[in-house]
Amino acid sequence: MENQSTQFSLKLGGIFLLVLFIMITIAAFVPKQFPVGTVVRVPKSAGLSGIAAALFNKHVISSPFLFKAVVVSFHGQGKIVAGDYAFDEPENLWTVVRRLTQGEQGLKPIKVTIPEGATVEDVGWILLKRIPKFDAPYFLKIAKKSEGYLFPDTYNFYPNTTADEVYDALRKNFTKKYQEIAFDVSLSRRKPEDIVIMASLLEREARTLEDRAVISGILWKRLDEGMPLQVDATLVYLTGDAYTSIADTKIDSPYNTYKNKGLPIGPIANPGIDALRAAAQPVKTPYYYYLSDKKGEMHYASTFAGHQVNREKYLRK
Repeated sequence: MENQSTQFSLKLGGIFLLVLFIMITIAAFVPKQFPVGTVVRVPKSAGLSGIAAALFNKHVISSPFLFKAVVVSFHGQGKIVAGDYAFDEPENLWTVVRRLTQGEQGLKPIKVTIPEGATVEDVGWILLKRIPKFDAPYFLKIAKKSEGYLFPDTYNFYPNTTADEVYDALRKNFTKKYQEIAFDVSLSRRKPEDIVIMASLLEREARTLEDRAVISGILWKRLDEGMPLQVDATLVYLTGDAYTSIADTKIDSPYNTYKNKGLPIGPIANPGIDALRAAAQPVKTPYYYYLSDKKGEMHYASTFAGHQVNREKYLRK
């Protein structure tokens, strides 16, 4: 009887080892349709079976049963870390289980540069190009009210970054950067919101800090003396066209600085720190008029007659 019991135990041990060998062998294989180059979401509160089903449907694993067996046997059922996991290369079951139980998501940050003077729509388009699954329509919905207050800068976002997270990052960065000019704004005795609006105009009207400071002085002077600003950039923002026409100057809109005196109702772009600084620190000159020639160089005039001469000289060639 003892020999039979020993033989039976040996057989069971052999079967166990055989099954274990088969499991190990199968687990070492990679599914043929493994989703290389994608991000797979491991859902929260789905339970081990739900997670196994989700991974199987995405072709990350070839056997839900084997996946669960490996997790329970080697890591414990409650060790899966939910989240988004990037798979840049094929991985076998052992590697997948190790990463999921240790929370190794493998997400690489994506560098996104928002240029100075970009509008909210520009920002949404840039983000969509860099982050394929980015919810641009929702971003535009929540960010439109903050035109002018999304700071242009270089950011690092993960592939699973949400529109809310991007919006918060850009707003917080603006608040931080604004502190660099807060004292100058207080000295200017201008409203902070007016400084931002003016900075957005300068961002679109001139390239250099020097020209922006001069134009800032011109526009504030025109504003203080009750003259219309007549800034073409506000019409471009209003119509969406790169070029303006006489008809555009007749459009009934609070953004039309030809038809209405004063600043437009809100910013027309998201200004950088140089434009904000120029808005807060205008340079006083005798000029009332300016224009940019075909090379982007600025030309100034103290009178309308002098402005007309500049138009003929630099724009009619």
